[in-house]
Amino acid sequence: MLTKFWKSFQSGTDIRGVAAEGVVGEEVNLTDEAVERIAHGFVAWLAERKGKGSQAITVALGHDPRISAERIRQAAARAMSRAGVTVLDCGLSSTPAMFFTTQDLGCDGAIEITASHHPFNRNGLKFFTAQGGLEKEDISWILEFAQGFQPPDAAEIPGKIIPTAYMEEYCARLRRMIQEGVRAENYDRPLEGFHIVVDAGNGAGGFYASQVLAPLGADISGSQFLEPDGMFPNHPPNPENAQAMASVCRAVREQGADLGIVFDTDVDRGAAVDSQGREISRNRLVALASAIALQGSPGGTVVTDSITSNGVKQYIEQTLGGVHHRFKRGYKNVINEAIRLNREGVDCPLAIETSGHAAFRENGFLDDGAYLVTKILIEMAVLRREGKSLETLLDPLQEPVEAAEIRLPILEEEFASYGQTVIAALEDYARRHHWQIAPDNREGIRVSFPKGQGDGWFLLRLSVHDPILPVNVESDTQGGALQILRQLDGFLCGYDRIDRAPLEQFFTEKESSVE
Repeated sequence: MLTKFWKSFQSGTDIRGVAAEGVVGEEVNLTDEAVERIAHGFVAWLAERKGKGSQAITVALGHDPRISAERIRQAAARAMSRAGVTVLDCGLSSTPAMFFTTQDLGCDGAIEITASHHPFNRNGLKFFTAQGGLEKEDISWILEFAQGFQPPDAAEIPGKIIPTAYMEEYCARLRRMIQEGVRAENYDRPLEGFHIVVDAGNGAGGFYASQVLAPLGADISGSQFLEPDGMFPNHPPNPENAQAMASVCRAVREQGADLGIVFDTDVDRGAAVDSQGREISRNRLVALASAIALQGSPGGTVVTDSITSNGVKQYIEQTLGGVHHRFKRGYKNVINEAIRLNREGVDCPLAIETSGHAAFRENGFLDDGAYLVTKILIEMAVLRREGKSLETLLDPLQEPVEAAEIRLPILEEEFASYGQTVIAALEDYARRHHWQIAPDNREGIRVSFPKGQGDGWFLLRLSVHDPILPVNVESDTQGGALQILRQLDGFLCGYDRIDRAPLEQFFTEKESSVE
């Protein structure tokens, strides 16, 4: 049984903690000792599953540019080499690249030191084998090992720490993919004539401009924040962040570029901007990725998370002729569901979350932001040859007039059980009030309202990791979101352990804008 200290590190299928000082009230817990114990735990986990001793194990180790990365890299490498493991030190790397070391370099496992889009003082570890990322129960096993860890004697022959420039090979893979996908007359430089702006947000994604696009002939002038900086001084590297998306949209318009690209810190997520400076993120990103994936799988199924819009469902099923399978939030949830469907004989080429995690079957269902934007870039180039554009491809997508997410804190210590109780009670309340409950929702409760009662829907669910009840709402009518949430609030006001302040703030802002 994990203690509160060790349990705090588990964030779904990742490990995350506070790794640097600088935020009031957040004390460092991801210390050198904790990292070393966790690294030993991963080695023990690999040894048990591979059926071999630690001295026969090779692990690739990479990191994003966070200010704590070097300290954690040293601690992890030190612990693993002490156990006899051969460590391939890949330096600044993307998370997807670390996965591919298990295939291209034959590593038994890989670790990326990252905390994704979280603030500068946070950090963590993501683990891979050739079969993909670890599951939640695997992370629990590693943490339980770390909790009870007793330092063993050092291996008779310490493992080696070998500097490895694997990102060069990963970039070459992406360049080949573009050359083969575009098949331009000038095969070696298929991106000549294209102006593409990359915004890496000072994360690990700057390589995409200099090592992928530029060698293929693209004009990358106007690209910004490519230099790694673990304090992220310009904006959060996060495709879901409004400031980040506004920044890259503005850059595309100012440069008159053909495409904009934005990554999160470790490049497992990405999003794009069209030539008009409009975001291709969230619902638009899901629609575009679906259009690309279903070209090779006509009638296939696309798995998305639970908050995709009604317009996305119509686009996938009516415009593209596919099947929309709405599932739970959490990138591993949608990926595992897509894998399950394929095993059952369902043709499912894509799993995608509105956050920007997109996993194509052809890429081993790895959520890889660089792979996603590469697919988009290839599609843009092919469409241009046909006199079309990404914008024309997305024209049939019906987008809501209003959309919002409100996150309601749960004030109960046992927040998960309390949140589930609230959701169950809301389902009963909805049935008694004859609200229309979505038949295909697999998380929380999603309710639709006709014209005159909001002309849209809300989804109330429990956060994957946090003591939060997120409420997503969309409406096809101006003022409809307010009308829908007022009806929901009639239920929520009966629960004093839910902090309704964010909802009240939404009401105030909406009502004042009407006045």
